[in-house]
Amino acid sequence: MTTPSGATSEDDFWRRPAPDQPAPGGAGSPTGGAGAAADRAGGAQVPGAGQPGAAGRPAVTGTGPPPGTSAGPQGGGYTGPPPTTPPPPGWRPPVHLQPAPPRQLPPQDMAAMDMEEQRAQRLTYSIGTVAGVVLVILLCLLCSRLIF
Repeated sequence: MTTPSGATSEDDFWRRPAPDQPAPGGAGSPTGGAGAAADRAGGAQVPGAGQPGAAGRPAVTGTGPPPGTSAGPQGGGYTGPPPTTPPPPGWRPPVHLQPAPPRQLPPQDMAAMDMEEQRAQRLTYSIGTVAGVVLVILLCLLCSRLIF
């Protein structure tokens, strides 16, 4: 963790540079910037490195166009994605394998299914009732041991 030197506020490192100044460590600096060198070396960038007056380094002046004008292709600005050509009308990707048509499901006996569901519901209720009776008996035994 680094501590502020007192010359700048803690937020200066994270603020964007003024429009008339190039970004520190960017492509506009002659050495590629302190951040680029630190990234190539695998190290961390030192806060404030490459900024005007930081650690005795001279301020780098921008050579870009004046504010409010476009940089153009030679200025290194983003010109957008390259143009694309649409596919011909009606084009589709080639189909190499046709899936088999879906099979017919077997018929279901709804009356038998209802009877099975009712049996399962009765079994569930009976298991719950037995568990409840056992818990009540255990609770009564525990309370009788505490009282007597």
